[in-house]
Amino acid sequence: MKAIMITAPASGSGKTTAAIGIIRALLNRGMDVCGFKTGPDYIDTSFIAKASKRQAGNLDTYLQGREGVFRSLGMGDGDYCIIESAMGYFDGLYNTFEDSGYDISKLLNVNSILVYTPSGEMFSAIPKIEGMADFEGSTIKGVILNKVSEKIYNMLKGQIEKYTGLPVLGYIPMMEDAAIESRHLGLVQCAEIGDVEERIERAAAAVRENIDMGLLLRLMSDVCGTSAGRLEKRNLAVAVAYDKAFSFYYRENLKLLEDSCAVEYFSPLADASLPACDLLYIGGGYPEVFKEELSDNRAMLSSIRSYADRGGCIYGECGGFMYLTEGIEGRDMAGIFAGRARMTERLQRFGYVEIELRRGCMLGKRGDRITAHEFHKSVCDVEGPALFSVRKAMGNGMWECGYGYKNVLAGYPHINFLGNMNAFTSMLDYAEAHRR
Repeated sequence: MKAIMITAPASGSGKTTAAIGIIRALLNRGMDVCGFKTGPDYIDTSFIAKASKRQAGNLDTYLQGREGVFRSLGMGDGDYCIIESAMGYFDGLYNTFEDSGYDISKLLNVNSILVYTPSGEMFSAIPKIEGMADFEGSTIKGVILNKVSEKIYNMLKGQIEKYTGLPVLGYIPMMEDAAIESRHLGLVQCAEIGDVEERIERAAAAVRENIDMGLLLRLMSDVCGTSAGRLEKRNLAVAVAYDKAFSFYYRENLKLLEDSCAVEYFSPLADASLPACDLLYIGGGYPEVFKEELSDNRAMLSSIRSYADRGGCIYGECGGFMYLTEGIEGRDMAGIFAGRARMTERLQRFGYVEIELRRGCMLGKRGDRITAHEFHKSVCDVEGPALFSVRKAMGNGMWECGYGYKNVLAGYPHINFLGNMNAFTSMLDYAEAHRR
């Protein structure tokens, strides 16, 4: 597989527009292309998936381990691969470059293209670009200018190439009609944008008209992922909540479930009842945005509550955890956990964490450690003892989370099971042992 990373000096530089435009431009040329996002992001991957018309994955050394990154890459299905890096090229775990786009591109030995958006500058952009490209081990091999006119592009291109030695592949003009709006946890979801297909095609047209795609293809690197190994086939039916309210899932988690169990997707917004299952998985999302519709679907809430009361196994993450409480912002929810979720003005938890299990549960035995990520602006005031001791991956922050009811387990952390296979196996073992 041929691959290249699309990166930038900082968030908000236009990486996603460039990445989805390049992916769709390649697809429109009849090329077999897939996409990835570095880091823990599960929103941008939906745009990458829409552009490539196939599932997109994550590459994250903290959540998956360095071997897990290659296994995730091995789940990619395409001859050509576009990897969008998270945040700035060198921005990684805490105040280091560990797990950054720079770190992962070096691990995979993949060339990178720097998307640079000049802001109140002209020649001053050049030493900044040169500094990023000349940093020890940097994989930056080319530049794309973003949000510039053809005139400014022509003025900068020669100077950048003269002083940095990097080729400038082209530019992306200012395109308000292709912009993707943001919300409190990042970009608005792909599924909520009615004209998302048109926006992707506009980005692809801008790439086709203004970027040297032949040069981009020549700069691609040969990469090879590895197999996740043979998974034991389980006689388990797994129901996964998936709609506009719940779409924050790691592709790797869903792929692991699909490879080992019979998986059925359903919508807590639209469906009247829970599918017959041995395990219910409710991931993250924006339940607070769709709280009225979720609350009004009383048949589904009753179905899930009844399933839990009968001893059904449920695993909920973040938004799924909120949905399992008594209510969100004044609207009734499933009521499995005593307590309600409320939104706050600022992020309550943000970043990589490590979970230590305080006692045995669905995810393992007491003392087991699991890597995870938290990112939420809500608080759940849930009664009862917490099952997780959570600490920041770097720093001194510590708190408690994770709550149980019969065979239900839920909390705020998002877990990528590709890097926590013991927890994944434990969850399926638990579901088998407690099959109703």
